[in-house]
Amino acid sequence: MLQIRIHGRGGQGVVTAAEMLSIAAFEQGRFAQAFPSFGSERTGAPVVAFCRIDDKPIRLREPILAPDVLIVQDPTLLHQVDVFQGLEPDGYVLINSKRSFAELGLADISARFREERLLCVPATEIALRHLGRPMPNAVLLGGFAALSGLVTLEAVAKAIRVKFKGKVAEANVAAATEAHDAVAAMLAAVPQTAGA
Repeated sequence: MLQIRIHGRGGQGVVTAAEMLSIAAFEQGRFAQAFPSFGSERTGAPVVAFCRIDDKPIRLREPILAPDVLIVQDPTLLHQVDVFQGLEPDGYVLINSKRSFAELGLADISARFREERLLCVPATEIALRHLGRPMPNAVLLGGFAALSGLVTLEAVAKAIRVKFKGKVAEANVAAATEAHDAVAAMLAAVPQTAGA
């Protein structure tokens, strides 16, 4: 079972990101569930959403304490909330930032986990270019598809079109595609760990 935890702030589409990821998994014939965990439900407050993906029905319902994947939609949370808590040793991390892990003060994380599974992508900037709004959720899902290979860009695009319609959907698909291509290019430049 693949367990994904998404961190962000209210108003950034964290819950929608988890829902779209579960729809993308369904598109690929897998079982999935998505659900949020709210503290104070207001714009700007920290929000966590969860997504599980498996090849068989999922019976678990509790929050994800040991994620295989972390997606961080707001880098201001990195030193306010322990977003890395419970991350599995072979885990994937995708952070919305144009800065590197070292520039974000996360060199210790880089040292403890597999470098080729830790990436930053400027999702807010990409969203602004395509949507005119700082909504990084769909952008990061495109990046996640490239980083992990666990869902396809095509499935992410279908999920976006389920959640959004018309020009909004197509702008989100274009943004997700740009992030996918940017992450694929970054991965091509990162040395792969032996046995990966």
